[in-house]
Amino acid sequence: MTHASTAPESTHTAKTRKPVAHQLPRLSFGGAPIGNLYAGVEEHDALATVRHALQQGVRHFDTAPYYGYGLSESRLGAALAGVPRGDYSLSTKVGRLLLDADDGAPTADDGFAVRGRRAVFDYSRDGILRSVESSLRRLGTDHVEILLLHDIGALTHGANHASVLRQALDEALPAMTELRSQGVCGAIGLGVNEQDVCLQVMPEFPLDVIMLAGRYTLFEQHDSAQLMTLAARQGVAVMAAGPYNSGLLGADGGPGDTYNYAPADAATRARAQRFYDVCGQFGASVGAAALQFPLGHPAVATVVCGLRSNAEVDSAVQRLHAPLPPALWTELRQTGLLVADAITP
Repeated sequence: MTHASTAPESTHTAKTRKPVAHQLPRLSFGGAPIGNLYAGVEEHDALATVRHALQQGVRHFDTAPYYGYGLSESRLGAALAGVPRGDYSLSTKVGRLLLDADDGAPTADDGFAVRGRRAVFDYSRDGILRSVESSLRRLGTDHVEILLLHDIGALTHGANHASVLRQALDEALPAMTELRSQGVCGAIGLGVNEQDVCLQVMPEFPLDVIMLAGRYTLFEQHDSAQLMTLAARQGVAVMAAGPYNSGLLGADGGPGDTYNYAPADAATRARAQRFYDVCGQFGASVGAAALQFPLGHPAVATVVCGLRSNAEVDSAVQRLHAPLPPALWTELRQTGLLVADAITP
């Protein structure tokens, strides 16, 4: 038996629900970096980056309360203030509530250079509603196009996974469905870093969209194959986030030092170097290949790229449109760097 909200859904929302997710632009702005991910970004620079992205044609902006404990949302709201609401779309997330923290307490080991705030998991109905209300206030809007349930799954919650999953199905997702019926959001789904929890939720609860970070990328496809097939079959739009695998394939000169939000080991960096070697044979940019690869899959609606500066915006836009020879994809398959049946642009 599937879980669903008992709240009535408006005819307008029901008819337009799936197109909201499937009409995303090919490139979306990932808002974690302007929430001071790994390093601080000055307020002026963060706002300028968002506005520059708009000027360069980027029209979807993804964020979350967790990104800088509200800082990313607040900065997006400030940067987009005065821009006609129909000129851009937003996605944000639920599943954590923000609390004040003692400035003298140790900084949480979560990568955000922000003090005085902390985040706690809350997948209850009340927690979802409170989270959305706060997000809308920070974003300066009365709705978001996409609302995602953030970071459920065994990799995040370990021994608590079963109880978190049950609460997600019984409380969080039904609350999100009600918000969708009220027009507070246009589509609902998951925002996660792992395939397994998606495969657990999809048979139990109808989703419009899934943001999958770092699992369907140029560097790896094995841990997303089942999900991608199922999403295409069910018409669930996939937002492919983390196309550079936390910076591993992001630089032009060679592999980065991080993978999956942690230092990359020697074997990972050696495999990454092979992508640079093959792309070099064709005079192609690894970053362009990484950005464009997910878009070849019919389930992928957009690639979400974290951006923190005007230069990074320009790089992402250029990479999106950079010509790549078909022979590059053939060579990557033949060398085993792509799975044999990988769908390429």
